[in-house]
Amino acid sequence: MWHQTCLIVAMRTLILTLIAAGALSAPAQAQDWSLVLNGKSVHVNSSKDWNEQNWGLGLEREFDAEARWVKVAVVNGFRDSQDEMSYMAGGGIKRRFRLDSLTEGFFVDVGIVGFLMTRQDVRNNEPFPGILPALTVGTRQVALNVTYLSQHMMDSATNVTRVDPTVSGLVFIQLKLDPGLLGLPFGSRRPAGSR
Repeated sequence: MWHQTCLIVAMRTLILTLIAAGALSAPAQAQDWSLVLNGKSVHVNSSKDWNEQNWGLGLEREFDAEARWVKVAVVNGFRDSQDEMSYMAGGGIKRRFRLDSLTEGFFVDVGIVGFLMTRQDVRNNEPFPGILPALTVGTRQVALNVTYLSQHMMDSATNVTRVDPTVSGLVFIQLKLDPGLLGLPFGSRRPAGSR
């Protein structure tokens, strides 16, 4: 039991450390931070009423955002489907497709995100790993992150019997914002003309 408590404290400390690092980082590094607002999930084909209002906060840090392959680090805390707090931290890689012909700075990212997560309904907050396909659509200022968890991934990642065997998948949606839009001291402060 103590190791679950230690992991939860460590993940909360990591989130606070990333927030502090983002607030104190130099402008050259600050442009790659995003505030993540967790908010919506869809339980595909579910016969049960789940909490699909998954409010919470997180941070996403992009590394080499101008490259074709963008590496990311993520941390999140949110209300899960059981209306309990869940925490995750991880990283991933996404292929960035720039679509400036549609709107300046518009992009689509397609990739994967690997993570460690804790949930009350999975072995009483014992951390478990996961890897999910990820899609991001938008601009540096505002974008949507979408991930999909298939029935097979739910079963293998959590290694628990699902309460609702009719669920065939889970779509999770986040709003990704430049913290500068909210007056926070970090965010996309790129020079004019850069993406």
